[in-house]
Amino acid sequence: MEAETLGLAQEIDFSMWALFARATITVKLVMILLILASFWSWSIIVQKIIDYRRARAEAAKFDRAFWSGEPLDELFEKLGPEPKGSPDKVFAAGMIEWGRSHRNDGALIPGASLRIDRNMDVAIAKEAETLQRGLPVLATIGSTAPFIGLFGTVWGIMNAFIEIAEQQNTNLAVVAPGIAEALLATGLGLLAAIPAVIFYNKLSADSDRIIAGYEAFADEFATILSRQLDS
Repeated sequence: MEAETLGLAQEIDFSMWALFARATITVKLVMILLILASFWSWSIIVQKIIDYRRARAEAAKFDRAFWSGEPLDELFEKLGPEPKGSPDKVFAAGMIEWGRSHRNDGALIPGASLRIDRNMDVAIAKEAETLQRGLPVLATIGSTAPFIGLFGTVWGIMNAFIEIAEQQNTNLAVVAPGIAEALLATGLGLLAAIPAVIFYNKLSADSDRIIAGYEAFADEFATILSRQLDS
């Protein structure tokens, strides 16, 4: 009898597709949801890696231009009022407010320094929002995917026990497929959650460093303009 049971268990297909095909509708929906979440998180991860690499290259390029000794007015004219790069936008925001703070006779309107700082802070906030877009999705997938997978596992095991009760049979050939299908949901949940959590932490740290670079530049630029205001 035991040899016959083992023979039946060996004949069962335990491939990923076979486990998915034998699962109940609820467990299939859970698996599909987790697979889609995994693809979604990886698309965000790849896009953010590309975006952050480009942002660092733009910052390095702008730093070379800014500290090259070229007059700021000429640099601003070269970049234009609506540049594409993020550090360029912060610089342009400060220069635009600097130009608006002059009267027709060349005198400065009081409070120019505060307005310049505020204008650059607004530009930094907009760039930070763009850099961090998609990161909350990674955090959500990382925190919820294991629980969604666990729900699929619980549901699958429940149905496995129902099938055991209906067949009045607890041999390996009856129990193993249902348990394997249920555990696949947990595996998919972890497969979606682990990369999402790891890259959320890494990308958040990268984003904070890039934004800190923008803020440091804004402080340095404001100091330069402040010296000109005082003189």
